[in-house]
Amino acid sequence: MKRDPFFTMIKSSPMTHAEQIASQLNVKPSQVTAVINLLDEGNTVPFIARYRKEMTGSLDDEQIRIIADELVRLRALDERRASILASIEEQGKLTDELRDSITAAATMTALEDLYAPYKKKRRTRAMIARERGLEPLAELILKQASGSPEELAKQFINEQVPNIEEALQGARDIVAETISDNANVRAATREKALKFSTIRAEKIEGAVDEKRVYESYYDFSARVDRLMPHQILAITRGEKEGVLRVHVNVPERDWLDAIQAEFEEDIISPFAEQLELAIQDSASRLLLPAIERDVRREKGEVADNHAIQVFATNLRALLSQAPLANHVVLGLDPGFRTGCKVAVVDATGKLLDTGTIYPHEPKNDWKGAINTLQDMINRHHITLITIGNGTASRETEKLAAELIRGLDTSEKSTRPTRPPTQQTKYLIVNEAGASVYSASALARAEFPDLDVSIRGAVSIARRAQDPLAELVKIDPKSIGVGMYQHDVDQTALTHTLDGVVESVVNRVGVDVNTASPALLTHVAGIGPKLATNIVAHRDTNGPFKSRAALRKVAGLGPKAFEQSAGFMRIRDGANPLDASAIHPESYEIAESILARAGLSAGSPLNERIPALEALTAKTPLETLAAELNCGLPTLKDILEQLVRPGRDPRSDTPAPILRSDVLKAEDLLTGMQLKGTVRNVVDFGAFVDIGVKQDGLLHRTQIPHGTVLKVGDIIDVEIQKIEAERGRISLGWVK
Repeated sequence: MKRDPFFTMIKSSPMTHAEQIASQLNVKPSQVTAVINLLDEGNTVPFIARYRKEMTGSLDDEQIRIIADELVRLRALDERRASILASIEEQGKLTDELRDSITAAATMTALEDLYAPYKKKRRTRAMIARERGLEPLAELILKQASGSPEELAKQFINEQVPNIEEALQGARDIVAETISDNANVRAATREKALKFSTIRAEKIEGAVDEKRVYESYYDFSARVDRLMPHQILAITRGEKEGVLRVHVNVPERDWLDAIQAEFEEDIISPFAEQLELAIQDSASRLLLPAIERDVRREKGEVADNHAIQVFATNLRALLSQAPLANHVVLGLDPGFRTGCKVAVVDATGKLLDTGTIYPHEPKNDWKGAINTLQDMINRHHITLITIGNGTASRETEKLAAELIRGLDTSEKSTRPTRPPTQQTKYLIVNEAGASVYSASALARAEFPDLDVSIRGAVSIARRAQDPLAELVKIDPKSIGVGMYQHDVDQTALTHTLDGVVESVVNRVGVDVNTASPALLTHVAGIGPKLATNIVAHRDTNGPFKSRAALRKVAGLGPKAFEQSAGFMRIRDGANPLDASAIHPESYEIAESILARAGLSAGSPLNERIPALEALTAKTPLETLAAELNCGLPTLKDILEQLVRPGRDPRSDTPAPILRSDVLKAEDLLTGMQLKGTVRNVVDFGAFVDIGVKQDGLLHRTQIPHGTVLKVGDIIDVEIQKIEAERGRISLGWVK
């Protein structure tokens, strides 16, 4: 048996956690150390990213989240390492060489490989053989000793081992387990398998797949390193649903080379045949099934992580969509038998009116629906109709289009109408999660007297006004802008999506006097309990006049105030700086800057901008930062906020396309060019709303190289192919 190279490695000081993470992110270890210290002190990721730039070297929130997650992983690895060392030491088998190998192991897989021979197992064939005293005979096989195996095996015959064959079989069982448990054999075989093994999927005979969802995988074979994440997820789902049978085939040369590198057969030895039999048994019964599980798990984790990141990217874009301000909105939750639910909200999202109309089957009260909606529009001066994109959405869109045409032709009538400058438009919105919200405790608390279905219409109405404020009320997994979100690791998905929501909420900032508890929950340092306390304090004592007044909220101590204050805005409060993203700890610096420019916190922007430009033109920023005793990144952030206080970063995103007339599927022609809104981005392309019932697919091959599409993007596309019978529309990119 060859000496394990794990035991002959050069002793060296292992990298610290900070050094390991810094190497991964290509940043300085000192930056990572600063982040780790800040996290350990109880600081939140948004606070560190925004207000501790001097300490972190201006790492962004994404980098800081990676550091936080890697720190958790490395510390979990350390805990497992300590547990393994203690277990092996308790068995009296911990050598200095083994300790060094375990200490140097950089992954959980490497740790478990080293621990495998010492891990407590269920009763195995090798364990039974050892109990029968056959380990010395197994050692002879491993050493490829001289002498007749049969003659030597006679020495081990007893009441438990009745004959030579059972003695040799038991010894081979021990050898097979020894081979399979060898850390180098496992590592080498796994490495080759992850590159060169083949995954094969086949349809289980008699399995039901009514819609032929998994048809592409009925007879499928591919090298595992060439599989796309969505293929892995689809195969795994098909297997779980009992449609597909899946195997991983590792070429014999790969596992045999790995074993023979550690356990060489000596063709001269009489024990060579016994070792060969043990190798074949080890591979088929122990090693390869374990390697197949490892390959499936590792590839599954890669696919999961990819799918989670796709979901996170889409969610970030969806939450970052520009709000449609100053609209009184009529929300329509479409339906057939139960009717379309209607809710009207004012420009602040306050509920004004509700109702139910029955324009579609079975009642077909089209005229009554038109009259009801027309009355609501005239009474409330509605300027926008939002329609959920679920069942009956396109039929309801036709209703909205006809309604708008009727409104346009009735402007000359004598009955009360909207001001002529407020022409009504409509917008199809993603209604995913509306039903989840409407049945939630949050919705019951917000609208205790409303029917569940009407609450969904309220959500649909508000989504256009402020997607972020409304969508934070819904479990991100229910929003539906991902790929296989119900198949991936749910804990990892929740963690990532919660981080996205937190990141967007704090980047945008929250008006503390209008924000719902759901929105406040995601402010750094707040959480559900403090969010409830803030709203309760606001309801009891009236609007907050200053950020300092937040200190009076029950449970909101110094640490919570430090973490949250910069992200909460007070509009028209006692101190104009409270409406900006400048942290209260930097107010003195901000006031000093203003004073140097001959300004005050209340100076209007038309005076502030030229005065600050003159100041920075006269005094270099580095000099100004030194004179004010603050860091350059903080100074730049303060100047940005003084020039554009409380600016909403979502204003940079394109506004949604508002429509006044419906486009029918039969209106589409090959070659037609249209504007569309990106609804979802997946591995194979982007789904684009072009104004008809079915979103079109812009395949990834049609997207120019280097172009990154996001949910909510407005793009120009061309109809390439229409498959009406399959409900498919293929799109091309318009340059």
